[in-house]
Amino acid sequence: MISIDEAIQNRHTVREYKKTPIPDDIAAQIRERIKELNAQYGLEMRLVTGSGDAISFITKFVTTKNVNNYIVLAGRDAKDLEERLGYCGADLMLMAQMLGLNSWWVGGTINKGAARKTGHIPDGCRITGVIVLGYGETQGVPHKSKKAEDIAKYYGDAPYWFVRGVGAVLLAPTALNRQDFKIRGDGKKVLIGTGGGAMAKTDLGIAKYFFEAGAGKENFVWNNE
Repeated sequence: MISIDEAIQNRHTVREYKKTPIPDDIAAQIRERIKELNAQYGLEMRLVTGSGDAISFITKFVTTKNVNNYIVLAGRDAKDLEERLGYCGADLMLMAQMLGLNSWWVGGTINKGAARKTGHIPDGCRITGVIVLGYGETQGVPHKSKKAEDIAKYYGDAPYWFVRGVGAVLLAPTALNRQDFKIRGDGKKVLIGTGGGAMAKTDLGIAKYFFEAGAGKENFVWNNE
C-alpha cells in the first residue's frame, strides 16, 4: 500500500475503467472505513458494487467506461452535512487510492433515486453525490492548478507544515476545478474559507481533509472564527 502523501500526489480524476471487479478484501476494507466514518460523523454513506445506475444521467455528457462501483455520499440533512461529507469523502477517496484504485467525484448531476435504491439509503437522508471507484484504464492526468500564493497567506515566515498543507489542498478535487479557497495562517492557527457557490461546502470539507493530511493535524489548530 502506498502512503497518503503518495496518494495525494497520484490521485487524478478517472472516468474510464477496466472491467476488473474490486476484490472482496478491498471492498471489505472500504466498507469497514465507511462504517467507522458513519458512526463518528453521523452519516449514512454506502459502497455500491456492480451497478452504474447512479451516474447513468451524466454519461450522456461525458465519456465514461465501465463505471460500476461507487460510494453514495448521504446523511441526515443539517447545516454542516455537505462539509462533513466532503471531509469524509476525501478520506475514502485517498484510502481507495492507497489501495490501488482510481476514483471520480461526481456532484449534483447524478440519479439520486437510483443512488438511494442501490445504496439502500434510509428515508430522510440527503444525497450530495457519489465517488466512483475502480481500476482505471489510465491513472488520469493532473488538473490545472493555481499557485500557492493565489489561495494562501501566512503572517510571518510560513513553516514547512503550512506549505505542505497548502500544496495538498491544491491537489484536491473541487467543483469545476475552481480551487476557490482562502487559507490564512497565523502561528499555529489556520483559517480556511471558500468563495461560495454550488458545492462550496463540500469543497471546504475536502480542502480541510487534504490540508490536515499534508500539514499533519498535530502541527496546527483550525481557527473557526
